[in-house]
Amino acid sequence: MSIFGSINASASALTAQRLRMDVVSSNIANAQSTRAVLNENGEYEPYRRKMVVMQSADNSFKSMLQNASAAPSASGVKVSEITEDEEPFKLTYNPDHPDANEAGYVEMPNVDPLQEMVDMMSATRSYEANVTTLNASKSMLMKALEIGK
Repeated sequence: MSIFGSINASASALTAQRLRMDVVSSNIANAQSTRAVLNENGEYEPYRRKMVVMQSADNSFKSMLQNASAAPSASGVKVSEITEDEEPFKLTYNPDHPDANEAGYVEMPNVDPLQEMVDMMSATRSYEANVTTLNASKSMLMKALEIGK
């Protein structure tokens, strides 16, 4: 592992958590969007909740072998994809809504604001933990450079 391995790992985690916070913000902003996307039939459908999927930044055989040995390396994380939640839309009775069906029900996005706030807090805490790790690594490197003087 290089001298900057921990800094690179923290930096990749900061980038991934920032994207996660952006996706959660988008979910919260679209929690009431009933006409977000055109489906394959050419009809509008509500916004679908999006989720961030992360994985190890290095999935090579060499990295897997190193992680199994006594000297693991810090390769960081990366966002592998942003998926859509396949949970069904919520039906709300509102016959005056322009998107209401014949029975008076409106399909609302499958976004739960409480779940999104929990995800946002988790991403924020992870981001803060990685900032702390980055600062600790930076401090150790600076002290190592001072000793060498």
